Amino acid sequence: MTGTANDATGTAGTTTDWQAWQDSWDRQQEWYMPDREERFRVMLDMVEALVGTAPRVLDLACGTGSITDRVLRRFPDATSTGVDLDPALLTIARGHFAGDPRVTFVTADLKDPHWPALLPHASYDAVLTATALHWLPTADLAALYGRLAPLVRTGGVFMNADHMPDPATPRINAAEHAHRHAGMDRARAAGAVDWRDWWALAAADPVLAGPTAERFAIYGEHADGDTPTADWHARTLREAGFDEARTVWCSPSDGLVLALK
Repeated sequence: MTGTANDATGTAGTTTDWQAWQDSWDRQQEWYMPDREERFRVMLDMVEALVGTAPRVLDLACGTGSITDRVLRRFPDATSTGVDLDPALLTIARGHFAGDPRVTFVTADLKDPHWPALLPHASYDAVLTATALHWLPTADLAALYGRLAPLVRTGGVFMNADHMPDPATPRINAAEHAHRHAGMDRARAAGAVDWRDWWALAAADPVLAGPTAERFAIYGEHADGDTPTADWHARTLREAGFDEARTVWCSPSDGLVLALK
């Protein structure tokens, strides 16, 4: 992907259009989650309702900065700290937001108990994450929730939008899965790019090839985490130190859990 706007120059003089990479990441994610923008809308509605229109945001497991992008478009007076370990996605994020003083990125492993010490602020109005923490095993996720609670100011919020299936409804789950994947198959036949194809494109880009190789050295093809229920998330967040927690949006397979400090 090449272009002239919002470009970065690689070591061989090649350029990469960060806006194009940001857009292609969004399209790839939407192939898996057609309602992705709806969950973001509800997330930002709840940010505005609970902490206002100029929040200090921690974009947790930020990837290319999809949440940060939407936060700043809706709340121009917001600031955001993006945290991730993936060198390729962080390269895109840093390129996309280069020169924006409202945005800071931190490379950190969320399994490391000391990662909060790397942040530029001791507390945040809102900690937001989407479709990322299912990479963590349940024990690691519970430990992470315990480390997040002190980072959220009193009256602040944490929100996690992720896969949260209900194992008590296997027939409903199977029907939803079949219907969703039939739609994905149709989109794939029409040219939609999936996860594996997207990473192949990144590996072929002269600027992203190195960071992509580093990314696969860290994660392999895909990390194997867990997808606990929305009730588990809400209960574990309350046990971690949040005063209230519940689902504020859901689809047939995913949920958005909000915890209030």
